[in-house]
Amino acid sequence: MEQNLQQMVDALFGAHPYKIILSNPGKAIPDEGHGVRRYRKIVLNRLDGGWQAEQYTEKQVFHENLGEDGAEAFLLEALSSVFRQCNAWDGQWEFTIRISRGGKASFQKKRTAQAPKEKTGHDRKKRYILEEGTVIPPLTDMGIFTSEGKVVRSMYDKYRQINRFVELIDDEVDSLPKDHKITVIDFGCGKSYLTFILYYYLTELRGLDVRIIGLDLKEDVIRNCNRTAERYGYEGLHFELGDINGYECPHPVDMVLSLHACDTATDYALYHAVRWKAKLIFSVPCCQHELNRQMKGRELSILTRYGIVQERTAALMTDAIRGNLLTACGYKTQLLEFVDLSHTPKNILIRGVRTVIPQSVKQEARREVEALKEAFGFRPTLDALLSPEEGRRAGDAD
Repeated sequence: MEQNLQQMVDALFGAHPYKIILSNPGKAIPDEGHGVRRYRKIVLNRLDGGWQAEQYTEKQVFHENLGEDGAEAFLLEALSSVFRQCNAWDGQWEFTIRISRGGKASFQKKRTAQAPKEKTGHDRKKRYILEEGTVIPPLTDMGIFTSEGKVVRSMYDKYRQINRFVELIDDEVDSLPKDHKITVIDFGCGKSYLTFILYYYLTELRGLDVRIIGLDLKEDVIRNCNRTAERYGYEGLHFELGDINGYECPHPVDMVLSLHACDTATDYALYHAVRWKAKLIFSVPCCQHELNRQMKGRELSILTRYGIVQERTAALMTDAIRGNLLTACGYKTQLLEFVDLSHTPKNILIRGVRTVIPQSVKQEARREVEALKEAFGFRPTLDALLSPEEGRRAGDAD
């Protein structure tokens, strides 16, 4: 019985091939903006970050990045309208789709003795900290891994995003103290997808003695998270009902997370981290409304003339001020791009590592904040919480 072409393409991608070759073209491919090019062959290579198409004419090759989710649609369209043959390899098997002149499709799978090489160089397949083939309960429950530890094809983007989050922590985790149980506070933990992943990474992969406390205002969320932690056997992971402002931890705090604490709630999380002299800070702010409401730029009125420009500028200035204030308090601070799981497509992650910062660097960071406040009439909450005297105390070397 003839199989549906869509089903064949689904089966092919379900095998996670690393290379696909389209050949035997029947007609030209229209390429909008460049007229009609006749490609004699197209090679699809899986790279870190998605798929790339190498499209060959007789004398040239044109490259197009398809992303992770665009390759399947590209292949289906190419086989439906242009090419009559497709060969793909996953390392052990070769898959072949053929389209007859009458339009009938056939599918074949066979072991391959000599597969083409995977594309190497800067595009070679990346090794992730959370490796495929490992059973990681939180990733299974999120639908990212199968029960056997395989990445679900449609979830590769989220798989990479979660690994990126872990990588940002992995870069600095060796600076955590080794002489006591490590305490991590996750402010505004929500459903705690990344909290569970962090606990797995710190305990299972790094072998650290860790307690993580997640804090949120929603009672049902806290109840469900505690049930999940118990089901996983994560004895050092606990969730509490509480507000960021005014929270006191009974243990010395080594790391503070604040992922998506809205508006000035981020400032209170950062303030607590500085006050506790936490070694590591990871914060992904959102909903930065405070400075947008205050923004009045007489000399740079062009930035306040258009609402969307003012909103985005104020959000960036908010995080720049937060970064400088952390520097002034004794933290090596970076603002990094973080691709988020469920909110805006791209966010900024503030990463702070408590260390010895030269006094001249602290003073310059503070001077830049004062200049921005003066230029736009800002009164940032974190600046008010961290008075210059308190900021200096927090930044003093232990």
